[in-house]
Amino acid sequence: MSRFFAVLLAALVLWAPIRAQAEPATWGGDAYANPYESKSSYKKKRKYGRNKKYWKKSGYKNKRKYGKKKYSRRYKKKKAYKKVMTGGGRPYIAPKRPKVVKFRKGYGRGNIVIDTAGRKLYYVLGKGKAYRYPIAVGRPGFSWTGTKRITAKRNWPDWRPPKEMRQRQPHLPELMKGGVNNPLGAKALYLGSSLYRIHGTNNLASIGTASSSGCFRMANSHVTHLSGIAKVGTKVHVVRSLYKKRKGKRRYSKRRYRKAKRS
Repeated sequence: MSRFFAVLLAALVLWAPIRAQAEPATWGGDAYANPYESKSSYKKKRKYGRNKKYWKKSGYKNKRKYGKKKYSRRYKKKKAYKKVMTGGGRPYIAPKRPKVVKFRKGYGRGNIVIDTAGRKLYYVLGKGKAYRYPIAVGRPGFSWTGTKRITAKRNWPDWRPPKEMRQRQPHLPELMKGGVNNPLGAKALYLGSSLYRIHGTNNLASIGTASSSGCFRMANSHVTHLSGIAKVGTKVHVVRSLYKKRKGKRRYSKRRYRKAKRS
């Protein structure tokens, strides 16, 4: 038995240099070294190998196939936006009447007043009253103030993101048709000749926040109610704040006043 293992060991020692002569170069090299290997199989081994020089010479084509997905151009093409997207179904949205609150701020009946600081929209009813709707306003850097008029109203409007928005968010489409998945919601009231709108939303969690790109979002049921009472030509006043903080003297109760006087 010991003789058998000795013979086997000797055979392995003799076979190793013979194999090294038959394959003088490794697969990681740049030259085609093995004459007994087909070129197609050699190329495959080179693609799957870890040769840094090869990766530099091969360019992005092989990286696209075998490299990391997040750095490849093919992955970016897959995530690229579609030019036209569907917005989904268009169900009936029942209008919901908001709260009626006291409003004495000097605006005429039928006007719309948007308080960006308070994130509320008021539709003036007259006689010191107004409808109050909770809204979402523009995030820092996108908020604005001024006076516009409603120039158009649309049911389930199509959404065409401007070029600036698509540059910030490349996955956005050029056109998204109206529907429940459309960010403009069930109704949209267009303000003047600008890109700003008062519109519904499919993201109710954003109501009460500063998260839009300058438009004013409302719940679909609220914007449906507002669209029913606000006519084309209605004035829309956008102000920073309706209620200014009053800096008055601190009032003391009798007990607190006595304690403060004693001390």
